[in-house]
This record gives sequence, C-alpha cells and structure tokens, in this order.
Amino acid sequence: MSLEIPSPRGLLIDGEWLAADRMTTLYSPYDGAAIAEVPQAGAAEVSRAVAAARDALRADRFDRATRIAVLDAAVEGLGRRKEEFARTIAVECAKPIRTARLEAERTIDTFSFAAAEARTYTGDMVPLDAAASGQGKVAFTLRVPVGVVAAIAPFNFPLNLVAHKVAPAIAVGCPVVLKPASQTPLSSLLLAELLLDAGLPPGWLNVVPGGGAEVGDALVREPDVAYVTFTGSPGVGWGIAARAPKKKVRLELGSNAPLIVDADSDWETAAVKAASAGFVQAGQSCVSTQRIYVHAAVAARFREALVAGVAGLKVGDPLAEDVDVSALISAKDALRVESWIGEAIGGGARADIGGERIGNVVTPAVLSDVTATMRVQAEEIFGPVVTLTEFADFDTALDLANDSRYGLNAGVYTNDIGKALKTVRRLEFGSVYVNDVPTVRADQQPYGGVKDSGNTREGPRYAMAEMTEPRLVTLR
Repeated sequence: MSLEIPSPRGLLIDGEWLAADRMTTLYSPYDGAAIAEVPQAGAAEVSRAVAAARDALRADRFDRATRIAVLDAAVEGLGRRKEEFARTIAVECAKPIRTARLEAERTIDTFSFAAAEARTYTGDMVPLDAAASGQGKVAFTLRVPVGVVAAIAPFNFPLNLVAHKVAPAIAVGCPVVLKPASQTPLSSLLLAELLLDAGLPPGWLNVVPGGGAEVGDALVREPDVAYVTFTGSPGVGWGIAARAPKKKVRLELGSNAPLIVDADSDWETAAVKAASAGFVQAGQSCVSTQRIYVHAAVAARFREALVAGVAGLKVGDPLAEDVDVSALISAKDALRVESWIGEAIGGGARADIGGERIGNVVTPAVLSDVTATMRVQAEEIFGPVVTLTEFADFDTALDLANDSRYGLNAGVYTNDIGKALKTVRRLEFGSVYVNDVPTVRADQQPYGGVKDSGNTREGPRYAMAEMTEPRLVTLR
C-alpha cells in the first residue's frame, strides 16, 4: 500500500499548531506500515484547549454571518481537496478508497446542510397574550449556545462523523474541543487545517489527539465543558454520562441491525443489497446489517443469492480501486471477530461462506443456524458477518428483531402495506426502513437510537437544537 500521508503539524489549540511532548507512530490497519507521527495531548493540553474555547465563547466575536461564511468556505475547500481527504481516510482506517470518496462527498453534504440551517435557525414567538396575564406583552425565544462542546469521535467514519459534531457547533456558535479516535486523528487534523484556512477564528475548534483514558476522561471532567457528544460503544458512552451528571451528554452508540425479508417481498433485491450492507467498512458501522430474518418460503433462494453476492466482494488493499472490503481496525478486533465466528460454529452454526482471518482481514461471512444467545446474534459484532434466521410468521420476525438491547436502525422488505404499517409501529428503533436495508443514513435526517443505541438525534438541524438552549425574552 503506497502511503505518502504527511504527519500532522501538531496539536491545534487557540488557533495555533503546537508541538507535543509526546508523539506516537500511527500504523496501517491493513499491512502494519508506519503512516505518520501523531502528537499526543495530555490533561494539561486538554485544560488549555477548553480554556481557549471558553474564552472564545465569552469574547462573542463570531457572528452568524461569519459562521455561515466559514461553513460555505469549508464546503468549497472540501470539494477541492476531496481526493486528499479520501486517501487519508483510506490509509488511517483501511476503508476502501471508493467508500472513502463517498464519505468525503457526504462530509460536503453535512457542511452544506449546516450552512443552510445556520441561515434560518431561530427561536419561536410565544403568544403570551393568549392569557389574561400576558396582555400587553410580546414574547419570543432566542436559541443561545449551550457552551463549550467536547466532541469525542469514532474511527469508522473519521471525517463525516467529526463533521456531524463540528459543523452544527459552528452553525450555532459553540466552540469545540475535539478528541479524534486514536487510530484516525489525521482526518480530523486535516479538517481543522481546512477550517482555519476557511476563516475559523482561534479557539473555536481545538484538536487534542490522545487516548480515551487520559484525554477523553480529562475532557469530560473539565468544568467549563457544558456539552459532550460521543459516538462509540455503549459501555464507554454510558460511563461518560455517569461521570458527568451535570453536563448535557448526548450519545450515538452501537447496534446489531436487523433486516426482515418477508415471502411477499422483492427478496432478490434485498439479497443484493444485503450482500453489500453487511460488509461496508468491513462491517464496522453502527448500522451494518447484521441479523437477517428471512421467511422460510424464500429462505433457500435468498441464502443462495446472498452467498453469491458475498462471494463477488473483492477483499484486499484499501487503496486498490476494485476492493470492497479491507482490514478491521486492529489485530485485537480481527481476533475477536474470528473468535465469535468460531464460537458460533462450535455451538452448531454453519458458515455458508467466509470467516477466515488473514492478518487483520476477516473474509466476509454468512452464518446460518444461529441461536439468539450466540454473540454473533445477540451482540454488535462490528465485523464482516451477517447471520441468517428463518421465520414462518411475520409477527414472530418482529419479535425477534426487537429482541435486542439495541435500537438504532431496522429494515423490512414487504409488499404488504398492512405489514409495513405494523412494522413501523412495533419495531423499537430510531429509524425503520421499508423496502430498504438498515445500513442507511442521509446526513440531513434525524439519526440516532433508543435503548443501548443512545439518547440523541444527529443531523445538522437536530444537533443544532441539542447544542442550544431556548432563552425566553418578553417585552412589555
């Protein structure tokens, strides 16, 4: 894999690139090659970054028109440097280059939607004179910034999920201290460089790479942080919420997304789409299709079509133009996925295809004859694995889909409008997709889940609501 990724300029604090006392070498998840030397922040740098963000907010010199201009300039800059960002994504997290380009395109959308919302986002008129006590008064709400935002980002979408935290914050005037994932800081630092070039004033975005136990914890505990936005695992996310009971903590967590395929549906299309949706980013997506429930009447044909689609996926170097699936993010994760597959097969499951580990790559796997208690079914595998379970009764399929501690995205294929309506009412998920796979996210939609999948909705407009508070103003 040809790298050619420049090392970062330093930590970004208060508009300046600062040298760090510690550096760490970043390695390719795909082949172990050294990628870059990355500065590491500590608690002192976190405190300094938060203070810079606090002071920027207090100075109040970043008006709406300027914020819009910065967002617009970011859109233009991302368009010009799209291939540079895509290549950086591909190298640092082993995302196939074609998929990385799609992430760069989506990031442009995220900033575009934030810029559009910033132009019109406002409070409401309050009809005080609808009550006798309000006669002679005019009232309205202002949407005011909640305060300093601590953004803790994941590795799997290292550019666009950072954008979903940073762009809405800029739109409403909240300064940000960003901790990128340890394996994927390069995209964040490159985006920060672009935003400075776009006119972002000092202090409004500060980037402090480092480990979660040190940098993440210090950031959460900082008294001047008012809002924490975290994307990652439920254990870490709910732990953050427990440690910061007086802060606004918003979590976008994991899932083991179900797909129901009924007998009366376009199951052929469902099989084609599932053959991709279960393996995007090597299955390392919160909405990766994982649990597939197929009606017994079409199960054999669906399995055959799915396995044929999976067999056609190209596995290898993320920078190769024809590759569909590459490495997992670490050796630890590749070993874990291999172990869970072996555990399932040992318990009676069957591998219809795949499941072999070659370094950090696990070949795309389809498992049949799984049980509800197997970890490949009950937990979020976060790897290139889908499971197949037959059902005879549609209501049973809905119950099986709901039998999870997660509730992010779910999909159903059916041509029966009655079943479709029943599905959207009964499935306990943040999003339900009819005649589509659950591996779907439009960047302007309200995106998030229930249960152990989190407690928020992202998307620029919805994140902007979370990052502001209504302030009532009355005039007599």
